[in-house]
Amino acid sequence: MADDLGAPLGLATSRRRWWRRLPFGLVGGIAIGVVATVMGVWVLFIDDPAGGEPTAVVRIDRSKTGVPPAEVAVAGAPRPANADGSDLATSLSPTTPGLSEAKPVGGERPLEPVQPAVRAPEVAEGQPLSTSPIQRVSEKTRFGILPRIAADGSRPLDVYARPTPRRAVSNARVVLIVGGLGISQTGTQEALRVLAPDVTLGFAPYGASLDRWVSRARSDGHELLLQLPMEPFDYPDNDPGPHTLLTGAGPEVNGERLQFLLGRLTNYVGIVNYMGAKFTANDPALTAAMKDVAGRGLMWVDDGSSSRSLAEATARTTRTPFARADVVIDGVAADDMIQARLAQLEQMARAKGIAVGTASALPITLRHLERWTKGLEARGITLVPVSAAAREGQG
Repeated sequence: MADDLGAPLGLATSRRRWWRRLPFGLVGGIAIGVVATVMGVWVLFIDDPAGGEPTAVVRIDRSKTGVPPAEVAVAGAPRPANADGSDLATSLSPTTPGLSEAKPVGGERPLEPVQPAVRAPEVAEGQPLSTSPIQRVSEKTRFGILPRIAADGSRPLDVYARPTPRRAVSNARVVLIVGGLGISQTGTQEALRVLAPDVTLGFAPYGASLDRWVSRARSDGHELLLQLPMEPFDYPDNDPGPHTLLTGAGPEVNGERLQFLLGRLTNYVGIVNYMGAKFTANDPALTAAMKDVAGRGLMWVDDGSSSRSLAEATARTTRTPFARADVVIDGVAADDMIQARLAQLEQMARAKGIAVGTASALPITLRHLERWTKGLEARGITLVPVSAAAREGQG
């Protein structure tokens, strides 16, 4: 018989239950030890300063940049060369005249000379905007490619600016900044679909596929701003995100955080605060950060959300190209309130000559902005990029 009754006593049972005699405690202990050893070796020997933080892989496309190929700085390329054959790593070194150091910046770093007036864009109207970083205003660092002032005085603000549309002298002008892009794939795609090229786009530094969205936005003709997370009064209950600039962190720590954030995007003309009511009300912290931003040839935009912000006065002191929002369009995301704020923005533009409005890429906001921008010219108002506000001397 093939069952237990036909087998010698206890033999079948022993063959079928041999696994019950294994020392499971010893086997489990060995497995845990192996896992702990591997993790320890990883922590000790793998150098990943950005471990656990969001990352973006930037794809550099040399086509459709609007600039000669020799002007494009390629991240990660093995010792690329300039047009004259010299080494790119040398040309982007901190020793180049007029550049700041690539090491972490702090309050002691000397301020680069910044002219109060912003020069006209280097790209003529009708030409495509660059989608890859331009060599002479780029600096290779451990945080990636950062903006810098070139040896000839060119700034990213000048090089990446969009030309202002031709207009009648009597026309009022409006700057429209839409932020919060890069986080939601659907929201970013919809904003790029419906917003006019003269709308300035603000990208958060934490989104996925940032290189793809930046390239798409620049190809569509948009000027870009980098949204910098700054400390609000209720921090950390209200946390803008990793690498937030903090009033108590000190200039050296904030300087390193700033470099990390600046390396998340390319081809932008300046920064705009994300939250930051407490930070922008703190003169020492704000001054140190603004000097770092101005020293890299960028403009500073205040989103207008805090009445306690010292940004405008600090920009005058540090000679930083500056613009401040006159109207927050969707502070209350309701149809009637958005319409009222857009009407207010038009009135301010007619009264001042140029007015700045900020908004978020909310579905309700995008619907109103799409309709509103299409009728601006008929109402005698011209939509212009944010660099135009700096050229008008707002700051």
